Amino acid sequence: MAIVDSPVVQDIPAAEVPDPNEDLYHAKSWVTKYLFCQDAKVIAIQYSCTALGIGLLGLVLSWVMRLQLGFPEVFSFIEPAHYYQFITMHGMIMVIYLLTALFLGGFGNYLIPLMLGARDMVFPYVNMLSYWVYLLAVLVLIASFFVPGGPTGAGWTLYPPQAILSGTPGSDGGIILMLVSLSLFIVGFTMGGLNYVVTVLQARTRGMTLMRMPLTIWGIFTATVLALLAFPALFVGAIMMTLDRLLETSFFMPVISEMGEILSYEGGSPLLFQHLFWFFGHPEVYIVALPAFGIVSDLLSVHARRHVFGYRMMVWAIVIIGALSFIVWAHHMYVSGMNPWFGFFFATTTLIIAVPTALKVYNWTLTLWRANIRLTLPMLFGLAFIITFVNGGITGLFLGNVAIDVPLSDTLFVVAHFHMVMGIAPILVVFGAIYHWYPLMTGRMLDEGLGKFHFWVTFLGSYIIYLPMHYLGFIGVPRRYFEMGETTFIPESAQDLNAFMTIVTLIVGFAQLVFLYNLITSRKNGVEAGPNPWKATSLEWQTAKTPPEHGNFGKTLPVVYRWAYAYGLPNAAQDFVPQNLPPELVATHVGNQVPDTDGES
Repeated sequence: MAIVDSPVVQDIPAAEVPDPNEDLYHAKSWVTKYLFCQDAKVIAIQYSCTALGIGLLGLVLSWVMRLQLGFPEVFSFIEPAHYYQFITMHGMIMVIYLLTALFLGGFGNYLIPLMLGARDMVFPYVNMLSYWVYLLAVLVLIASFFVPGGPTGAGWTLYPPQAILSGTPGSDGGIILMLVSLSLFIVGFTMGGLNYVVTVLQARTRGMTLMRMPLTIWGIFTATVLALLAFPALFVGAIMMTLDRLLETSFFMPVISEMGEILSYEGGSPLLFQHLFWFFGHPEVYIVALPAFGIVSDLLSVHARRHVFGYRMMVWAIVIIGALSFIVWAHHMYVSGMNPWFGFFFATTTLIIAVPTALKVYNWTLTLWRANIRLTLPMLFGLAFIITFVNGGITGLFLGNVAIDVPLSDTLFVVAHFHMVMGIAPILVVFGAIYHWYPLMTGRMLDEGLGKFHFWVTFLGSYIIYLPMHYLGFIGVPRRYFEMGETTFIPESAQDLNAFMTIVTLIVGFAQLVFLYNLITSRKNGVEAGPNPWKATSLEWQTAKTPPEHGNFGKTLPVVYRWAYAYGLPNAAQDFVPQNLPPELVATHVGNQVPDTDGES
């Protein structure tokens, strides 16, 4: 496709109106920089550190579960109640408190102002509050481990009536704290999400049209809109279940007996909660996936030195996926006894949403076709994401069909599919993004040797774990069982396979600790990156200083002349042309530093 610079515009007005109170926003002490920080970049790091911290807890919980599955009756401290509690907390932590918070709270806060040429988020005070409410939600969640009965063991989907009946682990304080924590998380996210939407729509710098925005911003923006529409369903469900538990209302609780005693509940519908949960739950998949789609598009473009193939198609695919994600939720409920016509409808919409998703894979492939691929760590993780997402997506087509889903439901096949498409694939993008933007955040490069060890162990180890799990699902091994015992339909070799997968899980987990070590030590000991080490075109690499200071762009905001994928332009002095480089300087620009819009270097 032809790439044409904007014509030279004479006498461009100022890109911003001076703020007489600008100095009030700058931190002047440790307290104002970290405790009451309004700088989106610092808030992003706070979000990321908190998310990675709670994610480590989720990782440890997965180890404990795998130890029980791989070596049943060996570890006496893993009791059945504890096992189900660990399952619940692992799932909720990883999906909500790690991935959602990391993509939107972490990357969203850091990249949106920088990539759009803005000073900060539109509402910095609200942005600060959003993090503290998120931290409070995390602390409430952790507190559930220390209440009588421990955290809830109802499964991460929290289905009633099981979730609040006394026979379920954590049915006293655990479930209440879980629901309160989710409610707080949604409140905090809503404050942050409104910030993201308004900043994208109103705070773009001069020349940054919607169709010049990097795909990372499109992914985060669309995911934020999805979250603002989907999270209220979960919020309402959490409040209603809290009332069912505390006040014995009957939103989700039917007439039911417990231990031979008829409880006071009447008239409620457990299926209502399932609909509310999955109306949020399936868009949640794309709340995580869409930012990953955008980020991986940018990683491939930068490290393949080629423009994104079919940019507008990629944008519209992101938007269409977001819209369709609201009409596929009930494919999670095929075994709930729904009318076959509803099953037909949701199976059809599930297959339809695969079309724009496949278009994105097609465009990524053509972006790489005959490109100057550099196998850097971000590129390796980007390629691994495409492979993993395609594999996970194909198994999703299995489960999207009613006739196949019914026998595979509640088997390890579902666990394998979910982890490949919702766990491993987005995590690979997270790692690639951190390796890519770490030099911007710190001014240092991560150690490449440790990085390659981390990549290969994580990538290959994930396949060694989850490919066999598909087979176990096909032969009927159920999920969420504390131990299988003797069965007539499952061969003994299945247990040997479970033990092997457990050992690999521990090795992959160790690789994540190596990654954290790399993050911490490279902060001081890493090789100095300098400005724009990847030779990228987007605005976050064109800041006045690296790492960027509060205010991002020095005295004047940049003016944008082109899209974010100007690689290999004819007659250009280098193979990349930054977004803010005036057209008349394209043929002469050499080096990392781009002149300011007023002509000063």
